Amino acid sequence: MPDGGIYCKEWAPGAEAVFLSGDFNGWNPFSHPYRKLDFGKWELHIPPTEDKSPVIHHGSKIKVVIKSKSGEVLYRISPWAKYVVQEESNVIYDWVHWAPANPYKPQHEHPRRPKSVRIYEAHVGISSHEGKIASYKHFTYNVLPKIKDLGYNCIQMMAIMEHAYYASFGYQITSFFAASSRYGTPDELKELIDVAHSMGILVLLDVVHSHASKNSEDGLNQFDGTNSCFFHDGPRGNHDLWDSRLFDYSNWEVLRFLLSNLRWWIEEYGFDGFRFDGVTSMLYHHHGIGCGFTGDYNEYFGLQVDEDSLVYIMLANHMVHSLFPECITIAEDVSGMPALCCPTSQGGGGFDYRLAMAVPDKWIQILKELKDEDWNMGNIVYTLTNRRYNEKCIAYAESHDQALVGDKTLAFWLMDAEMYTNMSVQSPLTSVIDRGIQLHKMIRLLTHALGGEGYLNFIGNEFGHPEWLDFPRKGNNESYHYARRQFHLADDQILRYRFLYAFDRDMNKLEEKFGWLAAPPAYISTTHEGDKIIAFERANLLFVFNFHPYKSFTGYRVAVNTPGKYPYIFVVVAWYMIALDSDSADYGGHQRINHRTEFFSENTAYNNLPNSLLIYIPCRVALVLQNIDKY
Repeated sequence: MPDGGIYCKEWAPGAEAVFLSGDFNGWNPFSHPYRKLDFGKWELHIPPTEDKSPVIHHGSKIKVVIKSKSGEVLYRISPWAKYVVQEESNVIYDWVHWAPANPYKPQHEHPRRPKSVRIYEAHVGISSHEGKIASYKHFTYNVLPKIKDLGYNCIQMMAIMEHAYYASFGYQITSFFAASSRYGTPDELKELIDVAHSMGILVLLDVVHSHASKNSEDGLNQFDGTNSCFFHDGPRGNHDLWDSRLFDYSNWEVLRFLLSNLRWWIEEYGFDGFRFDGVTSMLYHHHGIGCGFTGDYNEYFGLQVDEDSLVYIMLANHMVHSLFPECITIAEDVSGMPALCCPTSQGGGGFDYRLAMAVPDKWIQILKELKDEDWNMGNIVYTLTNRRYNEKCIAYAESHDQALVGDKTLAFWLMDAEMYTNMSVQSPLTSVIDRGIQLHKMIRLLTHALGGEGYLNFIGNEFGHPEWLDFPRKGNNESYHYARRQFHLADDQILRYRFLYAFDRDMNKLEEKFGWLAAPPAYISTTHEGDKIIAFERANLLFVFNFHPYKSFTGYRVAVNTPGKYPYIFVVVAWYMIALDSDSADYGGHQRINHRTEFFSENTAYNNLPNSLLIYIPCRVALVLQNIDKY
């Protein structure tokens, strides 16, 4: 408070009495009682000392003391705690009063919301090559420049909300208002976001409002001594698969808590929006457990829908977009709930985007089950384009889900047999590594160009990180060996990882120039099963993919819609040049295409389009042709 006093307020409807204890009163549990208010609320005002300084100093430890109706005395961390720390010798987190004399003040304005969203999904703790938990400072000065260089304009920060169990990947939240102290201080996180803003990069928070940790001494569970409070009592308040508690979204104080939480992360830290985790679990009473969604509308509208949760989702999006119009919200929903990304004014959920979660599953299924010659071009295209009109999707070939131990990244599915032995340019290029590098680039470009209105990549996957992700736990002897990202591999000019890094960078830079993510959906002119060719136009670019393992084609006719402007031997033609070639030497390709080649359209109708052109398209190559007439 301005006068140096301290004001505390809690919601503990099941408590008989509430007190504040800590270093400031010698841990006397009953010397500072709260006053009971209506509706289960409690308040405490601690006046300043004679010299107007606060009684509770910055950095001191405190606890809320709850006296339950059964007479039990419980020590709890406030649900509103801004900073909690775990000392090495302790299992339980401590609530530390965070009130620095000179808090960090942002120096840069929020970037404007981009038309094309290219997201770098990142985890601070694994961002170093060292076997330890990396810091906010490390991420700011070592990883942010790489993200900028790669052409991403948005970061999705994982595992920021405090979670007691590191191996939960940040999905078992214990303190919703506290930035994880294992990476550093709140001010260091604010600096990270501010520096990202200086680079024109937005920062989204991976927010978990779908459930909460069962921890009680350093979590929300049984805060007031009852089994309800923030959560449903009984079976409805437990998620059986996640072993966590489920919020009671029908309770006004729970809504106030969660909505305030969203506003806090924006106003206090400068986040530019949210990726909401576990939306499918929120939407349905069955939480999606054992439910294979087919798209039948009966699956989305009925008694199985949790209307309280749906209303909270609508409220959250309405509040965020009303108060902060530039903010972005993304839904992680596997069910395909209709209208989830329509405005709340139309009765929709209000999200800006949904994750295209079927896309990575399709790529993994193809790599696991099919030979290259059996890939179905039509089925791939259908999966990439199967989305509702005017509901925007974030496309991705893989995310953190595919990087976790127990699954495999695309690079691992493609090359794990030889990634530790044959990735040096000083050793002969083997068929396994060659296939892996070429398909890795093609899969990502096809997903980027065709799969949605935004794109996402998980930290390190852009260069084919050679190891899975496994956090320290009992099962691996608490090892950090696989909880790290080895960026130095992409920096090493001797290793082939640099080719994948370079392609990812140039793919994003090309999108930045032409904006295909913000353009209308692509027109697909070719999905040839025998030739394994996919061709389409989007944003005045012509994309051609040859997935055939060994067939190259000369004089291959590809349809184009763009009419020509220049007369060429009394025929009006359109002029194309190569904008991106996955076969380039810069990307570990075989340099089979002359980049000085000019392609001219013919007024020859083909595949239901009025014009066409002839190209040379080698096997396992993706080409992007730029219509020079337009630029």
